[in-house]
Amino acid sequence: MKKGQIAEGLVTRVRFPNKGIVTVEGAEKPVVVKNVIPGQTVRVRIQKSRSEHAEGLLLEVLKPAPDEIPSPCPHFGFCGGCTYQNLPYDRQLQLKAEQVKNMMDRCVQGDYIWEGIAPSPVLAGYRNKMEFTFGDEYRDGPMALGLHKRGSFHDIVSVTHCDIMDADYRRILACTLQAAQESGLPYYHRIRHTGFFRHLLVRKAVKTGEILVDLITASGSAPENRISCAEQEVALEKWKESLLSLQLAGKIVGILHTINDNIADTVKNEGTQTLYGQDFFYEELLGMKFQITPFSFFQTNSLGAEILYGKVRDYIGDTKDKVVFDLYSGTGTIAQILAPVAKRVVGVEIVEEAVEAAKENARQNGLGNCEFWAGDVLKVLDTLEEKPDLIVLDPPRDGVHPKALEKIIDFGVEKLAYIACKPTSLARDLETFQQCGYQVERIGCVDLFPATVHVETVVLMSKVKE
Repeated sequence: MKKGQIAEGLVTRVRFPNKGIVTVEGAEKPVVVKNVIPGQTVRVRIQKSRSEHAEGLLLEVLKPAPDEIPSPCPHFGFCGGCTYQNLPYDRQLQLKAEQVKNMMDRCVQGDYIWEGIAPSPVLAGYRNKMEFTFGDEYRDGPMALGLHKRGSFHDIVSVTHCDIMDADYRRILACTLQAAQESGLPYYHRIRHTGFFRHLLVRKAVKTGEILVDLITASGSAPENRISCAEQEVALEKWKESLLSLQLAGKIVGILHTINDNIADTVKNEGTQTLYGQDFFYEELLGMKFQITPFSFFQTNSLGAEILYGKVRDYIGDTKDKVVFDLYSGTGTIAQILAPVAKRVVGVEIVEEAVEAAKENARQNGLGNCEFWAGDVLKVLDTLEEKPDLIVLDPPRDGVHPKALEKIIDFGVEKLAYIACKPTSLARDLETFQQCGYQVERIGCVDLFPATVHVETVVLMSKVKE
């Protein structure tokens, strides 16, 4: 198959995270295509031809899959946020479980207990955090605020009816877009690096109903922007008052303004001002209260997180009289869930504001046996005099840094639980653990991200006795 060629074929399977394998009649090799589901007949354009497969762009679904259903979300297919809205939920679970199980079977040495996948307790409106981007709906079109259009770096879909966030998010989104449009100030252009409005961050607790809203903008100080401080202040004040006038199911406890002049199209905190209320909110998990700041890590599905952390607690087992290291600890959620039944828990997290929140959380929950360190796990481990009996790992999507992995393995702990939001990174790290004397005992998944390709995986490993 050659670049530019149009081909038709059947999607036979989908590999994690979003790689559909299309069999084309008469072709010597399959075509890998994103944004498809097993059983669809599709038309694709070949973009690359490699030795074992070709890569294609989906042009059209010619025939739906036998189990395909209409999506409940009107933005599905345009927005890049969800992939499996057109599958019944039980089929979504089956697909994710098969993907992870196949991956684990290839990398795990010996037998292990496969526990399948636990469903999310709620399917619609499950997100406790949404990050929106300002832009235009199409080139030189009207200002938009929402999520990136599928397959596009530039175009933005105003997701006013998004199915995975609740009505409060939608009202805040619409209110913010209207306030931005009425201000007359431009959105930040990602190519020219000029303009003002960049992102909107909204976090809402499921249990307490508290809401934190953060508007991320450029400073407007660059000569080419020519946006005065007075113009910015007027725009921010009107936005704040508009938010406070909204009728919401939850309660806004904080309205923030964050400056970000970094050229990368990501949210980076270069200074945050509190316009109203406070710069944190509270969520509750498994009977404990957690303070969450704008940029600290916290699982985005609160009810699902309770299932996930319950599984971790079950995997770790008896922690009485034992020291537990919680590495990549975020706001200290896992550490504090384990603390009541452990001798001592030490958490390490690179985001300083998350560490401060973790310390406050431990204080409010009456836990005196928790200690939290701010810094890179790779460096902090060299400074800790205490040695762990057990380790819990919950690293970022790319997994554990190889050098940090060596130091973790050198502790030689009896048991180790690894929580992964990206099973491909997990598979890579498991190979190293197994080479260094650990065996995989149990693996289970928890679906914290219905309608998307993502899934959490928990692995219990134990040190092989010599």
